[in-house]
Amino acid sequence: MVPPDPVDARLLAVLAESGRAAVHEIAQRLGMDPREAAMRLITLSGSGLPLLVGVECDPNGVRRALANAAAYGNYMGGPPSGPYAVNQSGPHPVQQQYGPQGPVSQPFPAQQPPPQATWGPPQSAGWVRADQPQPKPVVSRTGKIGTALEADSLEGARLSIQLIEVVDPADFLFTAAGYKLAEGERAVVVHTEVTNTSQVPYTSLPDMYLVLVTKTGETVTKAPVSLSSRPAHKLGVQPGETAGGHSVFVLPDTTEVIQVRWSVRPEVDLNTLVWTVED
Repeated sequence: MVPPDPVDARLLAVLAESGRAAVHEIAQRLGMDPREAAMRLITLSGSGLPLLVGVECDPNGVRRALANAAAYGNYMGGPPSGPYAVNQSGPHPVQQQYGPQGPVSQPFPAQQPPPQATWGPPQSAGWVRADQPQPKPVVSRTGKIGTALEADSLEGARLSIQLIEVVDPADFLFTAAGYKLAEGERAVVVHTEVTNTSQVPYTSLPDMYLVLVTKTGETVTKAPVSLSSRPAHKLGVQPGETAGGHSVFVLPDTTEVIQVRWSVRPEVDLNTLVWTVED
């Protein structure tokens, strides 16, 4: 059997300590994406190692969720007539049939309501029409250390993320936790706080895609370690909750860090937040 790589070895070491643990708990202890941890464990299980990767649930709760989803789907009305194929994200496409609908009860098109009143003199800031879309407020995606920036998660949760502190270098914190740096390396610790200001739970690891940006434009991902004196982020942030955590980075000693960047996905998008790190 081929020996596991260092990440697999750490996974197996954490699992061997307890003998039984949930995948997200193991991933949290190592600062990993739970999906990556699950895939690695499944691969290791298939390679012949004596471990079993399973899943548990509340059968009655799952049945109720399925029943509620089915009832909601049946209640929703469909488009006009004829068959209509609905593409879903699962592997099995669903074909829905919609019956013909009756004629419209109104013989004449309904009259449009008159536009609402305008306020203030024309061409002034007070000239507002309710039937025209209003511009959305501009949300800042950049800031400095100490600034709180806002973003939306993939689930629709509204997040306020504050960069509290950047400890550079943080070699003393790294070595105090029992880790060793190679020759020419240094450690950096980033402290962030995430507040869920919406009613939608945030279910991901808050610093999953938190990276350092160097002067040459390269990115440095976090190291899969946690410090006892600087606790790591826990999985998820509930509505109204504020959660803090520390992310550890190991990089060459001569590398200059100019930015801290946070994203909801691996690539940069409209929700990406950037903090400038000044000397």
